[in-house]
Amino acid sequence: MRIGFAADHAGADLKRTLIERLGGSGHELVDLGGDGTNANDDYPDFARALGHAVRDGVVDRGILVCGSGVGASVAANKVRGVRAAVCHDTYSAHQGVEHDDMNVLCLGARVIGVEVAAECARAFVDARFSGEPRHVRRLGKILAIEREGAGGA
Repeated sequence: MRIGFAADHAGADLKRTLIERLGGSGHELVDLGGDGTNANDDYPDFARALGHAVRDGVVDRGILVCGSGVGASVAANKVRGVRAAVCHDTYSAHQGVEHDDMNVLCLGARVIGVEVAAECARAFVDARFSGEPRHVRRLGKILAIEREGAGGA
């Protein structure tokens, strides 16, 4: 699986650490930017870049890091096809994929410690959508809401 990573100025250090920690996981890790050197590196810019990479199939999933994770999640969810959530525990990180087909994990570098962040990232990467009928039904409803927001019926 190809995993994209992006971060604003507040999340760059954690992003680098996560890339290092997942380095031997057998996945292709793609750094989509944010090195922390520019305080004007804003999370919407990196959310857009990562969201487009997910939408366009450049990466299969993404991990997006900002100060709280909230702004990154809000911005990423504006990209059609992205299902992003802030998860600061392993249960939510894997269950979001298994039940909701979440494809972007958002983390808050100022909220979560490195060890827990790495555990959440591993849980997210290792999880698979269940395909259970109730989850497929619910995902269909989510996709219908997305189509409504994009002007479709």
